[in-house]
Amino acid sequence: MTDRLSRDLASGVLHEAITEIAEAAARVILPYWRVGTAVETKSDDSPVTQADQKAEALILECLGKVYPEIQTVAEEAVAENGMPSHAADRFWLIDPLDGTKGFITGKESFTVNIALIQDGVAVAGVVTAPATSVSWRTGISAGERVALRRRFGEAWQLIRVRDRPADGIALLSHSMSDEEATRLAARHGCTRWQGMDSSMKFCLLAEGRFDAYPRTGPTHEWDTAAGQAVLEAAGGRVLASDGAPLLYGKPGFKNGPFVAMGG
Repeated sequence: MTDRLSRDLASGVLHEAITEIAEAAARVILPYWRVGTAVETKSDDSPVTQADQKAEALILECLGKVYPEIQTVAEEAVAENGMPSHAADRFWLIDPLDGTKGFITGKESFTVNIALIQDGVAVAGVVTAPATSVSWRTGISAGERVALRRRFGEAWQLIRVRDRPADGIALLSHSMSDEEATRLAARHGCTRWQGMDSSMKFCLLAEGRFDAYPRTGPTHEWDTAAGQAVLEAAGGRVLASDGAPLLYGKPGFKNGPFVAMGG
């Protein structure tokens, strides 16, 4: 089964398969959006809804049918059963609904995230935005990894990061004050900034619409892996605080500070 995964990864079949799964999960989520769905609180005080749970159940079922021997690390399963004791050489990182807080309040920037990690590197990923019916994913063209974007049912389009302009724009978490955000954006060479939720920030960098996404607060690996895969396939970078690429399978599956960059 591992040999099959390697072939599917190299041919592009795997990238297409996980996109179909993510878009199916998006269709599970949408009926719960803006209808006052019930909210529970997890042990870490973060919210969870039936949309998170049902989307993750679908993703795990589908991945288990296609690649049953590959370890899965999924946000809601971890919340219920605890962290795995270690990461395998290859494993899936799954966030079935990134941006749950915004989802609950009716915002559009929530996403479904599936990423394949191999030897610590996010080698394939898909990010799907159910509210806007848009997916971003990795793919293969002429033997090289590329990044693509489409609206559901439409043709895929290649995307690429832009060269950094003189007045670069940063994307930042909504959790910081305007003053903090302005300082952080300037530290990474950006004269302007915009607040946004979820892993969509990585994808907008990959499209060439923005230039940097610095993050100082903690995140889990399932928050970033799929977006990082897409951004790197588009020519961008995601660097940890030591200047090295952000890697996966760390203790507790937690990230420290990082910065995602376009051109």
